[in-house]
Amino acid sequence: MATIRKRKWLVGGVERSAWVCDYFDQAGTRRLKTFATKREAEAWSVEALHEVKAGIHTAASASITVGECFRRWIAHCEAEGLELSTIKQRQQHLRHHVAPFLENVKLSDLTLPRVHQFDAQLRDAGRSLAMRRKVATNLGTAIGHAMAQGLVAQNVAAGIRLRKDDRGTRGPLRAGVDFPNKAELKALLDNVDGRHRAFIVTLIFSGMRISECRGLAWWSVDLDAGKIHVRQRADAWRQIGAPKSKAGSRDIPLVPMAVNALRAWRLQCPKSELDLVFPNSRGRVQTRQDLQTRVFAPLQEKCGMVVDSHAKYGFHSIRHAFASLAIEYFGWQPKQLQAVMGHSSITMTLDRYGHLFRNPEADAEAMARLEAAIVAA
Repeated sequence: MATIRKRKWLVGGVERSAWVCDYFDQAGTRRLKTFATKREAEAWSVEALHEVKAGIHTAASASITVGECFRRWIAHCEAEGLELSTIKQRQQHLRHHVAPFLENVKLSDLTLPRVHQFDAQLRDAGRSLAMRRKVATNLGTAIGHAMAQGLVAQNVAAGIRLRKDDRGTRGPLRAGVDFPNKAELKALLDNVDGRHRAFIVTLIFSGMRISECRGLAWWSVDLDAGKIHVRQRADAWRQIGAPKSKAGSRDIPLVPMAVNALRAWRLQCPKSELDLVFPNSRGRVQTRQDLQTRVFAPLQEKCGMVVDSHAKYGFHSIRHAFASLAIEYFGWQPKQLQAVMGHSSITMTLDRYGHLFRNPEADAEAMARLEAAIVAA
């Protein structure tokens, strides 16, 4: 049962008033909450009493803030041993995106309209759609963690979907524009020197992520069977850890050129405590930036693959190139490509490479049959 009454007081001789909802929570503790209007108090009391009856109500005075909620979630992630890069990303989201707008907002006062207002604030502050999506996802996960601890009754940020305006997007990935075409790949292979040849060959013919190449160990390479067993990766801070997801642990078949290049490289590979396949000269994990600026960018410049005085491609473009060639020459179907690429879902595979599975000749024949059927009718 809740009682709603009007409260009056004087401030500097001027009368002020507010509406108070007086109720008892599920523990029998008396609680008060103040509102500007009677309608707001009545609407809130209906929901609050429902939560009290369900045993999930959190009083505003006992509620933590969104900022504290986010910090507790990050601390939980650290205790669970998540990668340092993931922890730092979530700390940045809190510091740069969540805290400026929601730091002192109580979880009990956070509503769905307030969450949408928060997204609008991020948009007006110049945050990209991709960043807003990541922040919204993390906010929902943080509140979900607080909800599991009984710190809030509901997760108002759960299931928030930010729609994308697809007008003006670049469309499907294109060879020679978004990733190297066959002639460019051949140029890379023809111009790479001995020390880096095995690295470039493996990158082109395995479709591995650059983090997986940087963390690749010799015990994961079976040259007799012609396979690489991806079981670890190196993060941005050169720390070795598990692949990005469960699907990241996979086996990749190697072409003869890659097997031969790796055999030759093994004889001169610097010794490493981590038994790394592609360490730096001191046997340590190489950074992505070093590999880009000292190996991949100069190689592209040597091949004439330059746009606006910069190397035309990044490492991830080689991954796209491998996927396109696997579809064209190996005839891999989506599920097989998903497994070798290490995608966590088939949706990701189809979103990126679905257009490559199409058969242009079959499409043309089907359109011709459609035209003939309409003309005949």
